[in-house]
Amino acid sequence: MSANNDGKQSVVIVMSITKPAIPKGTRDFSPLEMNRRNYIFDTIRSVFGQYGYQPIETPAMENLSTLLGKYGEEGDKLLFRILNSGDFLSGVDEHELKKDNAGHLSHKISEKGLRYDLTVPFARYVVQHRNDITFPFKRYQIQPVWRADRPQKGRYREFYQCDADVVGSDAMINEAELLLIADQVFSRLGIKVNIKLNNRKILSGIAELIGYADKITDITVAIDKLDKIGAEKVNEELAGRGISREAIEKLQPVLHLQGSNTEKLGKLKELLSDTADGPKGIEEISEILDLTGIMHIDSPVELDLTLARGLNYYTGAIIEVKAAGVAMGSISGGGRYDNLTGIFGLPGISGVGISFGADRIYDVMNELNLFPEGASATTRVLFVNFGREEEKVCIGLAAELRKNGINTEVYPDQAKLKKQFSYADVHRIPWVVIVGEEERANGKAVLKNMSSGEQQSVEAGELMNYIR
Repeated sequence: MSANNDGKQSVVIVMSITKPAIPKGTRDFSPLEMNRRNYIFDTIRSVFGQYGYQPIETPAMENLSTLLGKYGEEGDKLLFRILNSGDFLSGVDEHELKKDNAGHLSHKISEKGLRYDLTVPFARYVVQHRNDITFPFKRYQIQPVWRADRPQKGRYREFYQCDADVVGSDAMINEAELLLIADQVFSRLGIKVNIKLNNRKILSGIAELIGYADKITDITVAIDKLDKIGAEKVNEELAGRGISREAIEKLQPVLHLQGSNTEKLGKLKELLSDTADGPKGIEEISEILDLTGIMHIDSPVELDLTLARGLNYYTGAIIEVKAAGVAMGSISGGGRYDNLTGIFGLPGISGVGISFGADRIYDVMNELNLFPEGASATTRVLFVNFGREEEKVCIGLAAELRKNGINTEVYPDQAKLKKQFSYADVHRIPWVVIVGEEERANGKAVLKNMSSGEQQSVEAGELMNYIR
């Protein structure tokens, strides 16, 4: 309340404006972050191309009939559902609204959902376009996916996956090449990684060994959490899923086998020799490891019997990659899925793939300061602006640099030199070109290296050679 010129009091209403925000588990990306993310995408895309993988894209949303039942019970709970267009309650009876049955109601008001991963949409794509595809079919996809998960470090509700899959081939060379792809991607990015390998058939053999072959899904969902919640909690979850104490005790030494890959496989051959699936899984892992030896993969590849990844569609090899020396979950993973296309009406098509988590890779590289200087900026040269006549010269020189593939800016305003240099610093532009009145008259330019601070006078027509 305040007094005006007449001495009368007036009321001033101050309205609070709510600051806009984005949903939890999502992020905005600045130019710096986008340049670095594109560096990751470009690196992965380049390696995919070397192995004959071709790009496709699928819609952000799929029919729920496509998505449900493919990720297990826990995965289904993490699907983002999209309300039907228009009056989505029009087909719902008033009595149904009062019932405490959200699951039943959701099926009536929502027929679509945001994709949970890129593998299931790819399987749908293969079935839908089977008459246009030549097998084996190798594709890659770099697109966002969504999961209604609890946001935390390294875990987001919206994030990008970079997938490579091949369908229509049973050969183990595909698995070995995917491991080589992972090795090359992370080598180029400068990340030291450990590659974990397992096989769903081995896990099935272990489940049969302890007397619970019919509970393979319950067992794998539980042991896949070993790194996150520890052995004690995993054992509690197994007991809660109906696994007996004797079976849980029998499981422990199997999951914690020590030694080299060869020693582990030797012990598994003894333990799982009488199981239905175990010997086949051991044979597949042995062949993959033999092939990786021929391919000279630099990253360590370890047989890890606790690796399950908790997804129902894996039927053979299971792959997981973790960054060494960083407290982060897996940054890449995948495996073989023999039955996924069969769910959509195209049986007998085997597939195997790997997915790179671009957001987690970004966090790892940021934490370890692995981004090269060139990944932080797109502009390489900035021309400072001293006025109209100098500006004309700079525009012509900048055009020549751009023609030769050098990303170049001309500062748009005649401003103080300090401000223009500050602009170059903020945008991490490595070179600044100064053309003042004297340089313009003599056909010269002053080239400044923003990293070292060194500068030199050069012929204007020779700028490109110095910058390159």
